[in-house]
Amino acid sequence: MPGKIHRRKFIQLSALATPVLSYSPKANAIRFTNKPIMISTWDEGKNVNAAGWKILQQQGRALDAIEAGAIYIEEVESCCVGLGAYPDRDGTVTLDACIMDENANCGAVAGLEQIKHPLSVARKVMETTPHVLLVGNGAQQFALENGFALQPKQLSGSAQKAYTEWLKKSEYKPAINIENKKADNGNAAPPFFKDGKPNHDTMGMIALDIHGNLSGGVTTSGMAFKIHGRVGDSAIIGAGLFVDNEAGAATSSGVGEEVIRINGTHTVIELMRNGLTPEQACKKTVERIIQRNPGKAKTLQVGFVAVNKQGMFGAYAIQKGFTYAVKSNAEDKIYHAPFFFS
Repeated sequence: MPGKIHRRKFIQLSALATPVLSYSPKANAIRFTNKPIMISTWDEGKNVNAAGWKILQQQGRALDAIEAGAIYIEEVESCCVGLGAYPDRDGTVTLDACIMDENANCGAVAGLEQIKHPLSVARKVMETTPHVLLVGNGAQQFALENGFALQPKQLSGSAQKAYTEWLKKSEYKPAINIENKKADNGNAAPPFFKDGKPNHDTMGMIALDIHGNLSGGVTTSGMAFKIHGRVGDSAIIGAGLFVDNEAGAATSSGVGEEVIRINGTHTVIELMRNGLTPEQACKKTVERIIQRNPGKAKTLQVGFVAVNKQGMFGAYAIQKGFTYAVKSNAEDKIYHAPFFFS
């Protein structure tokens, strides 16, 4: 069963951990579905999938479905995606996105300001330039030169309210070398919001179309109240997203720095290439994060979700609470990923 861990491996991993570490054996069964299929992170992924499904059900390309899903969620006012999302600690919303197709073509933008659809800009980078990643002012200039409109630099109502409350607690004022101060001084981006929800509802999307081709994309505003200029895993190919048309596709959501440190989604794909199911591969990758620093892992969330060429899908997370949505001809459902800490 993919939800069980080999006893010897579990003992080795537990030896690295503190006594409160425990493994939750509750895992999803191996799941197959007929293509096409679209999978997106979090509960809102169900609506994202609906946007992409309009293309997939017409025998359209997975890449187009991914972009359609991103356009939908980038229009919705939420904490963590699009220009309506929460800002960095200086009060500016900056967006990261990436996209990758079945031919290993990829594009990304990071630190993009005042542009509504960063994933579409990333696709334009992929399709019209020899580059993979554009950042900051350069990414914005590229977007404007390619017909994207400059949006007003203002916070949405919910974002302004959240930012005002955060400023009261953190008493943040820009200061020279503030990054050298302790991370617990209130100025660091919180790993979880006040209501207990994780500060990283990144929208990651992967799809397998009727032609058997895979594509994926990620769009996010990054962690709320982050240092201005911070980029997580969402714009990094091989970290927040990886697509290999021979093996599968994977995406992640969570504390991006931890995903970057292990090249997370690329790791998932390579494990699938070596015979693991998507859930097993996601689980092994999560365990690698935990092994690196078990104590730190208890305080954060990272989740991976993957699909292989046969339409088998699965996910795994550090903590309880990571969900993902699946849409195919057979189902339209939200799944709760199995997790390590109980």
